Amino acid sequence: MPVPLAWRHLVTGLPHALFSLFLPDDCRVCSVPLVRFSRVPVCDRCLDSLTPLAPGSRCVQCGLPFENAAPLHGSGLCGLCRRGATEFDWGRSFGAYEGTLRSLIHLLKYDGMEPLARPLAARLAGLLDQAGRVDLLVPVPLHRSRRRSRGFNQSELLAAELSRLSGRPAKAVVLRRERATESQTGLTHRQRRLNVQGAFAVRRPEAVAGQHVALVDDVITTGATAGACARALKQAGAARVVVLALARARLRIVEVEPAPAAEAGVPPISRGAVCGA
Repeated sequence: MPVPLAWRHLVTGLPHALFSLFLPDDCRVCSVPLVRFSRVPVCDRCLDSLTPLAPGSRCVQCGLPFENAAPLHGSGLCGLCRRGATEFDWGRSFGAYEGTLRSLIHLLKYDGMEPLARPLAARLAGLLDQAGRVDLLVPVPLHRSRRRSRGFNQSELLAAELSRLSGRPAKAVVLRRERATESQTGLTHRQRRLNVQGAFAVRRPEAVAGQHVALVDDVITTGATAGACARALKQAGAARVVVLALARARLRIVEVEPAPAAEAGVPPISRGAVCGA
């Protein structure tokens, strides 16, 4: 006998009603009371409010946004990319590392709200469509000590969800972080590059040889970490490396010191106004 429609509505709505009645909670971003059951304690309004970076002036290679086209000097490339300091071939970020997007990344990364990886990875799907040929998704790895203390790698979760959405394979075991590095916070671009120099290695070169690889990460600042990963992948035979990140930190214009010639493996950067810190 068919179940009446009214009963079906009652049964399907029961979990949401019980959740609201016995387990009241507020959105972890805007503090508005949640009215339906969800594995993610964030309201739909906050999730739907995420906006991509405006399609203004940006470096055609690394995707670094600018307020105007002047820093691109007519070439379309930022100072770092003109000097050959960007070791990945193309990079884009969904939005700016601020506001709601920053809060959601923190909830995923530091509060362990792993289900957030699914709606956040959906924002990366559009970037993947712009990236050209991509054969393989590779998350930026954490050192084993950091992964052990956190319990997961947020970039790996994002890559797995993006793989589910796109059908492209994701392989977390391809790239590993060989040594723990100090926090990049507060370091200049040159210091960041030196900090991660030689920190990454490819565990299975046969998996990336001739492949077009997309590195997946949560936040990109100067691109030093992504560049070090790209260098390791290309040394292992990857044909092309692109970077897909949820957020790009907005950076101020600073003077970048030239790297000493003795620093093997780190391309020298002439002094000049570039965006990066």
